[in-house]
Amino acid sequence: MIPTAPLRVRNRLAEIILAALEKPEARRELTTLVESDESPDWLEGDDLACRPLVRARALSAQAALAARVARPIRSRPDLLDAAATLFEAHLYFEVHELLEPSWREAEGDEREALQGLIQVAVGYQHLANGNFAGARALLEEGRRRIQGRTLDGLDLEKFGHGVGRSLDRLFHLDWETVPAFPRPEREIS
Repeated sequence: MIPTAPLRVRNRLAEIILAALEKPEARRELTTLVESDESPDWLEGDDLACRPLVRARALSAQAALAARVARPIRSRPDLLDAAATLFEAHLYFEVHELLEPSWREAEGDEREALQGLIQVAVGYQHLANGNFAGARALLEEGRRRIQGRTLDGLDLEKFGHGVGRSLDRLFHLDWETVPAFPRPEREIS
């Protein structure tokens, strides 16, 4: 699993990855992060030690986005499809960053469901970082928030059950058994 870097580096890399969902020039920047032996100018001082981690996360994003056309995210189904793509690449921090603006604008059950999805993503990132207590707390809370809910016609219950199975194996999780993020079945705009 790919842990996250310190906050400044993590946020800058997440900006690039999220932009790469929509913009070809950001995809080129990912390619440069993967292929160049030089560190980007935003990676300096003590953060230079994060270069291998930056390359690994950029490579994971690049692979995940290879089959996806760079296009604007115009709807919630687009957003959830993009989140699923990042989640499947184990880019859990980026899932959080992608969904958070929509969560801020949502109300009621939609807000609760989005918060649950965000908490689950962050829970898996905590687990990748070796923070078992944080992982357990967020996976449990996220699972509780999505239990019995739907979001734009997506039944979140199956995903919640999968999260529960991860909780049962928290200290010995096979990352291949992480449940698939709920993905819209209808055509994405």
